[in-house]
Amino acid sequence: MTRRTIPWLVLIGILVAALSLRAPIIALTPVLPEIISDLGISSASAGLLTTAPVVMFAVVTPLAALVIRRAGAEIALLLSLAGVMIGTLVRALPGFGSMLAGMVVIGAAITIGNVVIPVIIRRDLPPERTAIATAAYTATLNAGSLFAALATVPIAEATGWPLALLLWGSFGVIGISLWLVHIVRSRAWSSADRTSGEAATSRSGATAETATLTGPTPVIVDNRVAAIIRRPIVWLLAAAFATQSTVYYAMSTWFPTILLDTTDVDAVGAGALSSVFQGVAIVGAMIAPLLLRFVGAVYSALLLGVFYAVMVIGMLIAPEFAGLWASFGAITHSGGFVLIFTALVRVSRSDAEAATTSAVVQGGGYLFAALGAPVMGALREASGGWQVPLLAITVVVLAYTIALMSAMVVAFRRR
Repeated sequence: MTRRTIPWLVLIGILVAALSLRAPIIALTPVLPEIISDLGISSASAGLLTTAPVVMFAVVTPLAALVIRRAGAEIALLLSLAGVMIGTLVRALPGFGSMLAGMVVIGAAITIGNVVIPVIIRRDLPPERTAIATAAYTATLNAGSLFAALATVPIAEATGWPLALLLWGSFGVIGISLWLVHIVRSRAWSSADRTSGEAATSRSGATAETATLTGPTPVIVDNRVAAIIRRPIVWLLAAAFATQSTVYYAMSTWFPTILLDTTDVDAVGAGALSSVFQGVAIVGAMIAPLLLRFVGAVYSALLLGVFYAVMVIGMLIAPEFAGLWASFGAITHSGGFVLIFTALVRVSRSDAEAATTSAVVQGGGYLFAALGAPVMGALREASGGWQVPLLAITVVVLAYTIALMSAMVVAFRRR
């Protein structure tokens, strides 16, 4: 495997892993009413089940970087997939405490996957293919979310919600199997190269590369972290990721409620329109590399910022067209994700720096984003309507646009 060819097993493994990194969380939301009824809990307590993973994204990110450093990228991803499966099993046990504990474990495990996958993309994919690979990864994240949102209720009606939630752990089995095959094959190549003594010529340094694949990744720690966080691009990417994620999680949480409060749709219709926010994101992820190629990074960022503004302002003045506005928002969320992590890969000067930068960007971003839904709900309670919360989200969208455009200027300037 060389840096100029696409390692298809790695790419497929990334995409299968992506199915495990969102679906277990999204699958919970369609059956929350049944969970509330069966467990006898309040809506506030139920909200903890969906908030806990986002909080874990922020809290566990520094630990995730250390896990990658000690275990290596592939082993870290295996631990992530195994953790999601364990959390899914714990969540299926009777009682609210088990459900909350399971969601905490799932969130912690997903955090490791969130951090390590950009590192694997940077290391294993040819540089000219990183944007496409990131887009495919993002699209698969959203495909898993959409599938979970649409399929959980029918499965729950046939089997009950505990089994329906448990079934989403099956993606982890497939992902673990693929990565184990990759590790075994990589080590076999390394052993064969050492035996033949032709590593430098026959595989263009595959022995050294394989050691990197399966051995520890030197994530930058201690005083060298200061050198990372002093780079303006890191703060710009963190700001863009934080504001984008804030809008996404706030709107994902309250989108159905806004529709129920401001339009004539029923709960089923609100749920269906909300799924647009996940489904169209698949398209947005694939559009982003085309925008980068044909209009450039800065104008791509501006266009995506405008799309986010269209979504929020549209919901403010004409919520009856929610499906259209959700489509604009979905394109921006996934497209912006691709731009941010393509830029992150581009500006990282080593695998170690990519891992640490990914941890800093995501850790700070998710910590900020975890506040989005609660603050938006508090503003709604204080104001008695959705105008003030949506205006507040509009301010966040403006900050997102400025941060993303600034990050693209720095990341894609001529060198």
